[in-house]
Amino acid sequence: MQPQVPITPSFRLDGRHAIVTGGGRGIGFALAAALAQAGARVTLWARSPDEIEDAAATIRAHGGAAQGRAVDVRDGNAVREAMDAAEPCDILVNNAGTNRPRPFVDATEEEFDTVMGLNVRAAYFVAQAAARRMISAGRAGAIVNVSSQAGHVAAAGRSAYTISKFAVEGMTKSLAVELAPRGIRVNSLCPTFIETEMTRPALSDPAFRDFVLSRIRLGRLGRVEDLMGAAVFLASDASALMTGSSLMVDGGWTAG
Repeated sequence: MQPQVPITPSFRLDGRHAIVTGGGRGIGFALAAALAQAGARVTLWARSPDEIEDAAATIRAHGGAAQGRAVDVRDGNAVREAMDAAEPCDILVNNAGTNRPRPFVDATEEEFDTVMGLNVRAAYFVAQAAARRMISAGRAGAIVNVSSQAGHVAAAGRSAYTISKFAVEGMTKSLAVELAPRGIRVNSLCPTFIETEMTRPALSDPAFRDFVLSRIRLGRLGRVEDLMGAAVFLASDASALMTGSSLMVDGGWTAG
């Protein structure tokens, strides 16, 4: 008797609703576009109403199903209201984040609080609101925390950011353990330096750019396109047995 051929689990997201925070530009916009291209209905969140609607309109113009909603994820009440008012999500991409590069001895309390407030506190409570909504609707789902290689290896001059991303990695594992019985998977996506508006100022310094390139074993900076397939994988049935894991997209930086 011939063996049955296993069928590859689908990377498609048809019929699923995804919320992407920080979806107006950069990595968040690219990940929202990727999910839409895979068939998901995508709701993009960001603070700026004009930016988020322009981003959603662009995705729609390319055949995707997308809408924008102005939400400041640092405002817990606004997050809960927006989550409760929306269709329950099957996928959350917890992407909103910031950085305040500064030597440790010069870092200020305000800068530290800004980074931790958005990268950790806001991400935690956005995930909580999404998970509560999934559970109340009886839905399994996937949460993708956009972390960083900085959650695994430190870089000088970025102590607050590094601390925040190590916290995101711990949060990912903790939430994965708690939410697994509910059928909700939680993983992190860990990029290296991706060329975006946020990284452009630092990468415009030739010495820093050369340092970064010297550590990326594949010899080039990341592009948002490098993250799109990884996000679809983590959101889809193709990663059905993955939870509490970190998917490194770092060009070999953390390999050694």
